[in-house]
Amino acid sequence: MHTAVRRCTYLLLAALLSACATIEIDLPAITESPTNEHEAGRVVWHDLLTNTPAASRRFYSELFGWTFERPGIDLGFGGDDSYMLIRHEGHLIGGMFDVTELREEQNISQWVTLVATTDIDAASDRVVAEGGTVLTRPTALASRGTMGVFRDPAGALFALVQPKGGNPPDIDPVINGFLWDEAWTDNVASSTAFYSTVLGYAHADHAIDSSDATYRVLSVNDKPRAGVLANPFEGEKPVWVNYLRVQDPASVTARVEALGGRIIINAQARDIGGMVAFIAGPSGAGIALQTWPIRSEVGE
Repeated sequence: MHTAVRRCTYLLLAALLSACATIEIDLPAITESPTNEHEAGRVVWHDLLTNTPAASRRFYSELFGWTFERPGIDLGFGGDDSYMLIRHEGHLIGGMFDVTELREEQNISQWVTLVATTDIDAASDRVVAEGGTVLTRPTALASRGTMGVFRDPAGALFALVQPKGGNPPDIDPVINGFLWDEAWTDNVASSTAFYSTVLGYAHADHAIDSSDATYRVLSVNDKPRAGVLANPFEGEKPVWVNYLRVQDPASVTARVEALGGRIIINAQARDIGGMVAFIAGPSGAGIALQTWPIRSEVGE
């Protein structure tokens, strides 16, 4: 068992790493269908850090039909289940790290959002210039490409990746797959400026029906890639929030507690349209549920 390699890889994704540049580590590629197309600003992967790996596998498998498997490469983890790939309908959608061996005093379980960039070193420099923090400098991860972990000026954790082989194919979101990603922030204007500079986003505000409020969308080449939202939870830290497309959030939340999860926000109408809910898995990692298209009725 290569304990130093294992710990170094865990801490890379948990953003607690201090220096692992001298250790060669590997993570699986983010796609089995390389496009060799590189575009900055697209969320291309999600990694779950969990201190309840067995319970988390059961939770997501039974709730969303996901499957978990060991990578087909040697990660130096002794052939165990420390890192597992997540598939939905046969397609890779993310990974899961078992962080129990870290024995951290605080629970670091969370979903980590990986955003593609075409030049991670230059993007890392822009993070610093714009007031963000480099938690893990860009590190070569062999099959995956080059990755770094950062905090934006508001304090939200995110990762940048320059994928080997390019971004995965751009497909429409499917039921029980990842749908959307939002930066929840205390200052929409400042966060917009930061991510626009780091990743080249354009932005536009979209009117919300029956309200004077707007919703900010970040886009690349006229393609919406992420949102920026004023943090709806007073006193909570800024965070990147990931959404799954579901047909009926209420039918999902009805099963969450029996599977060991927790309901944070019950299914309800969202200001921008559609139905939404917010749940946490057994480890406490939160994830949002959303109907799509947003103007469709539940069950359509």
